[in-house]
Amino acid sequence: MAKIQFTTVPFTRELKIEQRFHVDFLEAEASALRKVVEDRQSAVLVAPAGSGKTVVLRALKASLPEARHSVLYLKLADLSARDMCRQVALALGLEPAGNFPALARSLEARLRAGYEDHGMRQVVIFDDAHDMRLEALRLLRLLTNFEMDSRLVVSVILAGQLPLKKRLLNNDLEDVLQRLVHCGELRLLGRDESIAYIEHRVKIAGISISPFTKAAAEALFEVTRGNMRALDKMAAAAIALANSQRRDTVDPGDVAAVRSQQWM
Repeated sequence: MAKIQFTTVPFTRELKIEQRFHVDFLEAEASALRKVVEDRQSAVLVAPAGSGKTVVLRALKASLPEARHSVLYLKLADLSARDMCRQVALALGLEPAGNFPALARSLEARLRAGYEDHGMRQVVIFDDAHDMRLEALRLLRLLTNFEMDSRLVVSVILAGQLPLKKRLLNNDLEDVLQRLVHCGELRLLGRDESIAYIEHRVKIAGISISPFTKAAAEALFEVTRGNMRALDKMAAAAIALANSQRRDTVDPGDVAAVRSQQWM
């Protein structure tokens, strides 16, 4: 009997950045962030879970010439300002010793030296920034304040889920928000985009014609509302169900069946 045969694992998270799904709003955001970095400015990217935030950040990193840019990608949630400073120092190859003022001076010296001695533009990406403490978010002022704000040495990209926007709009962080020249927001995929996404993921896994019927693809969108992470999870489970029954197509019944087994 028939079975759906892929050449690679379908809907896996292990996807090369050049294999990403190209959709206008994600590509536009990656381009906007690159322009910010090229201008040695800082930005924030806010996105609901599963909307492609990590893909945009990876696309940004891949687009920056390694000969001119040094990119640090950090996930440092729920740390004090001093501990945050220590972790950034470690990532830069510094000894994370001393009190907070000493650490701050060491960071400034390293970032300045990298730019002045080697022409490297330092980019620091803080992901999951919605979980950062207010005092840690204020570290942005330290990282971007060189010679009384007269020099642009490092670009900081804050990225996180929707609560990050509310936190940055807090009056206590007004001076931080003013340093962010670009405030980007992502959304979930629409219906047509979701169907195109499914077809794209199937194609790069080795099948030119999608095993999902149109109705099945529509059902996946209705269940996930365009959340790419949920689409991957549900589509993979529906394929596994169809294969277990030796079928070469996925229909709405498969989507309904796996939906009943998933927490969403």
